[in-house]
Parts: sequence; C-alpha cells; structure tokens
Amino acid sequence: MARVISYITASQLLPLARNPKVAIVDVRDEERTYDPHIAGSLHYASDSFYQNIPNLLRDVHGKDTLVFHCALSKVRGPSCARMLADYLSEKKVGAEIKNVVVLERGFNGWRTSGRPVCSCTNIPCNGGDAQKASQSQ
Repeated sequence: MARVISYITASQLLPLARNPKVAIVDVRDEERTYDPHIAGSLHYASDSFYQNIPNLLRDVHGKDTLVFHCALSKVRGPSCARMLADYLSEKKVGAEIKNVVVLERGFNGWRTSGRPVCSCTNIPCNGGDAQKASQSQ
C-alpha cells in the first residue's frame, strides 16, 4: 500500500519540532552548507538522497513523523518524501514511521515567517545556535 504524503505549515510544525518523535529532514543541497537551517534538522542532500536512505532510517530510529523540506518545498522536498515513502513500502521497513510530511513553503517560508533558525556547523545539528530569523538577519 502506497503511503500518503501530507503537508504541514510552519505554524503547525513549530510546536511539533520539539517532539522527540519528530525528525525534520533538510534535503537542500549545497545551500545547506552555508545557509542557516531549522534547529535540530538532519541534512540529507537531495542529489544523493536515495543512496543515503538506509543512513537516514538509522538516524531517525524511534521517530514516527518525518518532515521534509528544501528551500521552497516545491520539488526536492516533496520528491525526497515520495522517494522515502516508496522505499518504505517496497522494502517493507520503517513500520514505526507513521507520517511522511512536507513543510509548506520550505525553509524560505519558515525563515521569512520569523521562525527560529540555527547557524551552527555541527553535524548533526543540536540546535544550540537557534534564534529568531528576524534577529539573525
């Protein structure tokens, strides 16, 4: 059975982002290297996403909701979310992952709406450098 991909707004994600069962997956490519990001997000570049799905599944062990985004969540975010959903269905793995979601308007929408961003260079991000987007500009 194919998994359904749903969408979430920045306002809906903000309270969920603190939930230990939720993982935010940033699939931006090179821009993630030098741009801020959503605090605590995992980075899996879209250009190598499929081959890194096993690593992602290891990193999100125990999570039940994965929220994908790219810059605008028009192409890379939704396509990687679909790739993961198809992989989970085909391989019959990841039963604990109940929701595969895409952040509407992506990182750019998150940031321009004043949501907190992080500028750390830690891998993985621990969110220690998070601040309101308006303060970091």
